[in-house]
Amino acid sequence: METVAMHIANGIVNGPVSAVFAVFAAAALAFCVYKGRNDLDERLAPMAGLVAAFIFAVQMLNFQVLPGVSGHLLGGTLAVILVGPWVGALCVSTVLIVQCLLFADGGLTALGLNITNMALIGTAAGYLLVAGLLRVLPKNPRGLGTTALIASIVSVVLASQGFVLEYALGGTTALSLPTIAGTMAGVHVLIGIGEGLIAATTVATVAKVRPDLVYALRRFRKQAVAEIGVPA
Repeated sequence: METVAMHIANGIVNGPVSAVFAVFAAAALAFCVYKGRNDLDERLAPMAGLVAAFIFAVQMLNFQVLPGVSGHLLGGTLAVILVGPWVGALCVSTVLIVQCLLFADGGLTALGLNITNMALIGTAAGYLLVAGLLRVLPKNPRGLGTTALIASIVSVVLASQGFVLEYALGGTTALSLPTIAGTMAGVHVLIGIGEGLIAATTVATVAKVRPDLVYALRRFRKQAVAEIGVPA
């Protein structure tokens, strides 16, 4: 489970910037739907539902980081390891939309900002790190757990800095940018460590019991066979 989806409330970032990120998020999710269709099969579809439910549960535990901004587990790296980047981004986005509409967790006008940070930046960073780390680490439960730990910490911090960029473009409060950047980074390093430990334990356990259900193992073992010519 990844831990740092800062839920931004209405009014923290101004309307024009929020609107730009809403359009960006909608376009990015449409692309994820297009690409994700190729990944969905009888194994991935049920796993995607379980991943979304798990992320929803852990994201309900959140705490205030800054006025109008809360911190909590993200789940992006866990999602990309188990169901891939496209479906993983859709899982996290679905959770954020449900939380916003049903529980008022994150402002409606800030939904595009929250999706950009947690579902797009978080999962993209997590996937790139997983892809890089699994080129050098063993493609087994232990290597996967180590990968999940490292990728979770880094991706959570990067996701938190997405808010810093958005605030720099259209922040509406009196908080200074260096203060926001430092606070978000410091808090989310701690959140990332907690999330990384949970993600590492979860994916290593699944990999031991049902390695065929782990997207990252299927994807990068196949890639290793193609590039090296021998099983990874």
